[in-house]
Amino acid sequence: MIDERSAPAAPVPGLRERKKRRTRDALLRAALLLFLSQGYERTTVDEITDAVNVSQRTFFRYFANKEEVVFAVQDLTEAHFVASLRARPAAEGPLEAMRGAVLAAWDTVEEALADVVPVDLYMRSYRLIECTPALLAVHLRRSTELEERISRLIAAREGLDVDADPRPRVAVAAFCGVMRLTGRLWGQGGDTSVDAIRRLTETYLDRIGPSLAASWRMRAAGA
Repeated sequence: MIDERSAPAAPVPGLRERKKRRTRDALLRAALLLFLSQGYERTTVDEITDAVNVSQRTFFRYFANKEEVVFAVQDLTEAHFVASLRARPAAEGPLEAMRGAVLAAWDTVEEALADVVPVDLYMRSYRLIECTPALLAVHLRRSTELEERISRLIAAREGLDVDADPRPRVAVAAFCGVMRLTGRLWGQGGDTSVDAIRRLTETYLDRIGPSLAASWRMRAAGA
């Protein structure tokens, strides 16, 4: 076992690396603010680079296109959730682990994004994705890819072959379905806070088991 006290510290980024990171983050923040103020499709790369006072060449050094900018912070939050899921106790069942992971991820999302964007800017950009058809289509495609990644992680936790046993994909499909519903309902509401989406997430996740197990039909009196 490695003694953490003697483990080498993570390398500190050099000056050039820190400058590159600052430039990328500045482009990211400027782009999100422009998307939110005037719309994703109406915003040009020139407007983004002008806001940061850099060239188009610099923009394309960090991002392939505007779409990649929109989902850059989404990549961070998804990675934050996956890391939270990996850290869940092994004794937890699949749905319990995913529920705990997503709530823990929402509880710490502000800290996770602090060095890149303010959490409020991320939440508003997440809502923009839900309200922009072109971005929503990409979001759904990306969600399918994330769903497969989570399925394989759940299968590994349970010691199962994801391609031979359908249960990990079934459980993850139910979980991700709730996540998509939660995001859509939250996007239609007036409260764009982290607390609002966390409450909605917890409420709907807690209904998965009862909703699937119980009969939905109203029984006639005396039947």
